[in-house]
Amino acid sequence: MPIATPEVYAEMLDRAKQNEFAYPAINVTSSETLNAALRGFAEAQSDGIIQVSTGGAEFASGTKVKDMVTGATALAEFAHVVAAKYPVNIALHTDHCPKDKLDGFVRPLIEISKQRVARGENPLFQSHMWDGSAVPLDENLKIAAELLSQTVEAKIILEVEIGVVGGEEDGVANEINDKLYTSEEDYLKTIDALGAGERGRYLLAATFGNVHGVYKPGNVKLRPEVLRRGQEVAAQKLGRPADDKPFELVFHGGSGSELSEIHEAVSYGVVKMNIDTDTQYAFTRPIAEHMFKNYDGVLKIDGEVGNKKTYDPRSYLKKAETAMADRIIEACQHLKSAGRMIAG
Repeated sequence: MPIATPEVYAEMLDRAKQNEFAYPAINVTSSETLNAALRGFAEAQSDGIIQVSTGGAEFASGTKVKDMVTGATALAEFAHVVAAKYPVNIALHTDHCPKDKLDGFVRPLIEISKQRVARGENPLFQSHMWDGSAVPLDENLKIAAELLSQTVEAKIILEVEIGVVGGEEDGVANEINDKLYTSEEDYLKTIDALGAGERGRYLLAATFGNVHGVYKPGNVKLRPEVLRRGQEVAAQKLGRPADDKPFELVFHGGSGSELSEIHEAVSYGVVKMNIDTDTQYAFTRPIAEHMFKNYDGVLKIDGEVGNKKTYDPRSYLKKAETAMADRIIEACQHLKSAGRMIAG
């Protein structure tokens, strides 16, 4: 299938919300990790979301170029070509973008999609995230409203973060404190600033104790009921039934979460769950094993010539791709998207 059109992406999100499942959103940094994501979704028979962060995009452009827009564009163009060989629908997304990187990342990428749409083509990416968690809420929402008007014009969807995801990702670090829990007032201010879809579709990364990276059980307390209450106060404000779930929610920082907590969050309207730490480890683990087991082949020790078959990058990257794909299949099963691809 080609990369999801705006209409197909909308259908994906509608199906997830109506049927209480969510799509894994897999961070990629290279063609190898992107191939792993495509393979994982296809083998799980799940549509899905592939995303690139600011740091991932810079890395993908090469250590000499180090340009976020170049790297993101290259990965997206690669995905548009390769994904057409797979039977699942894939949406492309950009992950956390703080205020100081908007002009060097999200805004130029939106402009590229606007130009494509003006030529009668589909957008390059299907959604972009604005991470305003580091600025005051009113400023966060003001910028979000401006970006929403731009994403509507480009036929793409905006993701906003209201609250703070703890831990560290791509050099952005947040403390673990009460700000990890989006307040009822925050939800209501979001409705005031962005509407409930009539001004443009957006995804809401509300926080309920989420932390990026790996943490031991008990270090952070996830409270999925924060999502339920947010949906209830928003529905009440909009004059809708209490179980209407106006927001389409995103779950960040889910590594190490209990499956019961994941399922509870999905039942409250989570349609997208970011997966990065776990897939990074899944990709790297077989490479480490390959190096340990074949150290005398990958290294030219004591004047020997080594073994080309073991230091050929393909020998270990194939293993890495397969292992990462397997972890994505597991994620699809946990989020209940497995076996639910539109084409199926």
